[in-house]
Amino acid sequence: MNWLEHLTIAPILIPLVAGAFMLLLDGRNRFVAAGINVASTFTLLVIAILLVWFESAPDAGGHVYLLGNWPAQFGIVLVADRLSVMMLLVTAILGSATLLFALARWHKAGSYFHPLFQFLLMGINGAFLTGDIFNLFVFFEVMLAASYGLALHGSGPARVKAGLHYIAINLAASLLFLIGASLIYGTAGTLNMAALATRIAGLPSDERLLFEIGAAVLGIAFLVKSAMWPLGFWLPSTYAAASPPIAAMFSILTKVGVYAVLRLGFLVSSGDDDVSLLFGGDWLLVGGIATILFGMIGIMASQEMARLAGFSVLVSSGTLLAAIGVGGAAVTSGALFYLVSSTLAIAAFFLLIELVERGRAPADDVLAVTMEAYGLDDPDELEEDEVGIAIPAIMALLGSAFIACSVLLSGLPPLSGFVAKFAILSALVDPTRGSPESWAAWAVFATILMSGLATLIAMTRAGIRTFWASIERDLPHVRVVELAPIAILLFLCIALTVQAGGAMRYMQMTAEALHRPGAYIGAVFAAPPAKTETTGTEPGTTEADGGRP
Repeated sequence: MNWLEHLTIAPILIPLVAGAFMLLLDGRNRFVAAGINVASTFTLLVIAILLVWFESAPDAGGHVYLLGNWPAQFGIVLVADRLSVMMLLVTAILGSATLLFALARWHKAGSYFHPLFQFLLMGINGAFLTGDIFNLFVFFEVMLAASYGLALHGSGPARVKAGLHYIAINLAASLLFLIGASLIYGTAGTLNMAALATRIAGLPSDERLLFEIGAAVLGIAFLVKSAMWPLGFWLPSTYAAASPPIAAMFSILTKVGVYAVLRLGFLVSSGDDDVSLLFGGDWLLVGGIATILFGMIGIMASQEMARLAGFSVLVSSGTLLAAIGVGGAAVTSGALFYLVSSTLAIAAFFLLIELVERGRAPADDVLAVTMEAYGLDDPDELEEDEVGIAIPAIMALLGSAFIACSVLLSGLPPLSGFVAKFAILSALVDPTRGSPESWAAWAVFATILMSGLATLIAMTRAGIRTFWASIERDLPHVRVVELAPIAILLFLCIALTVQAGGAMRYMQMTAEALHRPGAYIGAVFAAPPAKTETTGTEPGTTEADGGRP
């Protein structure tokens, strides 16, 4: 097994080891924990870039890692293909940016921020890499367990109330996940994703019905994670109450649910029959449109920018689900481009909100965190700890960043938000799609345009109230380490615009591989276990039988 195949497990192993080691510190040495967190997160970024570079080759077919060196049908398998490594890169970028922002202040608001952050990265990365449903459940639970602690990070009644709702909803979704996985295993006899794709057609009619029920239950669990209406009512309040760097990092969590729908849906519908976790696409289409409309109403009604950002996550998730429901490789490729652009833009907006709102808050309420969360008893101590430079130009910088976020989220030219929506909309009205799906395509087309208009109106109103209103406000004290992550995320959106051609080619190859998953299935089953050093045979074989199982 070469070093690249070992590199496949690194995004899971590195945060696991880093988080476990930081737990031994028991929150006593925050400086050491921060150093380990930074080193681990930026290492993950480098590894993700390498994996994307390897998978960007036209003939790349994915790399399969067999844990325990067992054959794929018997053991745990990790698969790094174009889709999974792209999601790893987006996660690493968000992790690096939000961690830098948190190092200014927020990491001090709780004792276990750093290990929880690493376990969150481990769960997200594992969900993107795993090749079987059971370990997808395991990594979902690792991700959610860490997110529960991070959602409550910083204390405060609003954060605790929203966090408890978030925990209750996701525990119920986890139960559905487990029930659905159990039904699928009981009928198909496997939870390996590639093996499922080959066994569905051979199921008897009675077991086929039970399999469809299990797939439906599992799909509902994924749609809760994706925050599809009416299952995503918990999201705006939870994200608005969370600390800014955590809310920015959480912008990738709904995309984990979308990833699961993409991965499993296309795999289990790869045969001639139309059984699919996508419910034939109709449920995703209707649910995606409803989610966009619900998000639009929330955006227009939001009086706080944090809730506006939360509803923007719903619009983003609904757009992806509706596009997937319509179907077609061209629409899927545009949706993948939109996934990357909207995730980076929303994360930048969450980080920007705190800096913009900071000047409107009194000095003793900076960051909207209780004094107890910082362990401070004297209000003057917080003022002395405040570090930064209050200069008039800071409002110009923040205003420029706000305009960039508005353009990206609204889908206006010339930034990547426009490129992404144009790719989706042009594919929707492509005459080669035919008349049977034209009504669905035009419904999604109109809804996406309306969501962009609603976002533009809401962002314009928020910008006028924040930057143009003639009210007394203090200039916010901002550190470079807080401005840099926002600038990096927006720069990446600009780079995505400039390099839209290359990025779209990657998305098109990814979408085509999703719609024709034969290469994925073949890579999983063709991955040979490594030869043992002592006997030169594979696990489960002997020399006497010639290396055969």
